[in-house]
Amino acid sequence: MAEQRLLEVTDLRVYYKSILGDYKSVDGVSLYVNRGEIFGIAGESGCGKSTLVDGILRLIRPPGYIKSGKVWFEGQDLLTLDEKRLNKIRWNRISYIPQGSMNSLNPVLTIEEQATDALIEHSNISKNEAKAIIEEKLNVVGLPKEVLRTYPHELSGGMKQRVIIAIAIALNPSLVVADEPITALDVVVQKSLLRLLKGLRDNYGVTLIFVSHDMSAHAQLVDRLSIMYAGKIVEVGSTEDIFYDPQHPYTKLLISSIPRLEKKEIRGIPGIAPSPLNWPKGCRFHTRCPLAMEICGVKEPEMLQMDGNRLVACHLYGNGGERH
Repeated sequence: MAEQRLLEVTDLRVYYKSILGDYKSVDGVSLYVNRGEIFGIAGESGCGKSTLVDGILRLIRPPGYIKSGKVWFEGQDLLTLDEKRLNKIRWNRISYIPQGSMNSLNPVLTIEEQATDALIEHSNISKNEAKAIIEEKLNVVGLPKEVLRTYPHELSGGMKQRVIIAIAIALNPSLVVADEPITALDVVVQKSLLRLLKGLRDNYGVTLIFVSHDMSAHAQLVDRLSIMYAGKIVEVGSTEDIFYDPQHPYTKLLISSIPRLEKKEIRGIPGIAPSPLNWPKGCRFHTRCPLAMEICGVKEPEMLQMDGNRLVACHLYGNGGERH
């Protein structure tokens, strides 16, 4: 059976205005997500991961703005919809687990109050129907219905994260975007949440975009992984291909920096990431790349189709995806 694309992003650019000029945080990203898959977005802090998903969901606020691009979802370009039409899609068809989501809960409202308010705002259901739905979804994420009567401060970090996930899946969206959902949690809770997210896809057919700087989390969860650097995607492939046969020098360095028991020394990526106010000419990674050639500082590499669904933007590869 052929894969069906649920989301397709074309040349998305998200900039932030400043007195020094535009910060080009997302600067020409194209990607697609197939229905039923878990798609990962990885990269160092500051590479544009969160801004990318905020742009896809049209959550950018001034001084940020969407410069250009298209975001096709279920036959509609989300960037052209008015707020009323977009509001009908949010939470019904697309939902969001925000970065720092444990702090997204209102401290003066019970879980029931804020969960039912969200469901009523984005659907035509009654308060009693909303309560029944959220009870069911709390059970899905492993929480008892008694949680509805609690305030956020009465819950642990892992429980608050599960509440957010329950609200995100309450109206059975086809796509859930999870932005750093396991950050600031201990490793035991992280593992249980990764298992929960995988179960949402396996048991309920949810398509998931998983954003994280944690490469080991991607290795455990995602089907296909994109690597982002300096506002652009530099490599895309199956998770197995990315980890066992990385092609882009940046991807190789990211993977080599993962701590392992057998490694006596942990090495980071040399240098510092460039500023989105003034990206380097040519390949944006060339100032830190151990394999940089003269052309890398002059010409920006095109995204090349390698074997299968593998995509790489690097001058180490010639026409047709063949290595020099």
